[in-house]
Amino acid sequence: MLVLLPPSETKSSGGRGAPLDLDALSFPELTPTRRKLVDELSTLADDVPASLDVLGLSERQVEEVRRNAELWDSPTAPALERYTGVLYDALDVRSMAPPERERADARLAVASALFGLVRGTDMIPAYRLSGGGSLPGTGKLRTAWRPVLEPVLAGVGGLVVDLRSGAYAALARVPHAVEVRVLSEDAQGRRKVVSHHNKAHKGKLARALARTPEEPETVDDLLAVADEAGMRVEREAERALCVVVDA
Repeated sequence: MLVLLPPSETKSSGGRGAPLDLDALSFPELTPTRRKLVDELSTLADDVPASLDVLGLSERQVEEVRRNAELWDSPTAPALERYTGVLYDALDVRSMAPPERERADARLAVASALFGLVRGTDMIPAYRLSGGGSLPGTGKLRTAWRPVLEPVLAGVGGLVVDLRSGAYAALARVPHAVEVRVLSEDAQGRRKVVSHHNKAHKGKLARALARTPEEPETVDDLLAVADEAGMRVEREAERALCVVVDA
């Protein structure tokens, strides 16, 4: 099973790993595109005003540009510890027992505007680049990633669970994946899409899928894991699920 997670705009600082080594990352087919983007993003950071404009940042976020300037030299950390925010708080890999963490590292992968796709143990630096963005020399990131990332994901065997947000789903389509959305239900049974808190519920589902000892192989297996974790997950179509939460 492979669970595709969205990244987060916020990243933890520092790290204990050696500087970025693209050749050590998972999915080596992505290395040429990764190298091109890291080179361009780090070079762009030499021009702070241009970086702020391209990345859609304010002057108060200039530290994000500094991170990009140091992409090749700054310390690295495992991807599942680099990303922070609501989803990763709910996933909470640091609290997992060692066997659970091993399963999380094997089963979870993070979509990335800069690296395409990384496994939990892949060592990456802090950076700032959004999936829906563009770079001056590359153009739209989805145009750069689709030709190389879609074949990689098409070759993934077994169950694929897609928890990515829209901008990152656009980087590579995965027709055989099980898509998941979050709906809230009020006392009258009326449902609507959850926006602000959907990341927390996706993080809880990812945590349940990472921790379960048995490898889920089917959608029914996935539903059983969610039920065991106390989550209400329903099947909307053959490869479409919804997490239902109280409004």
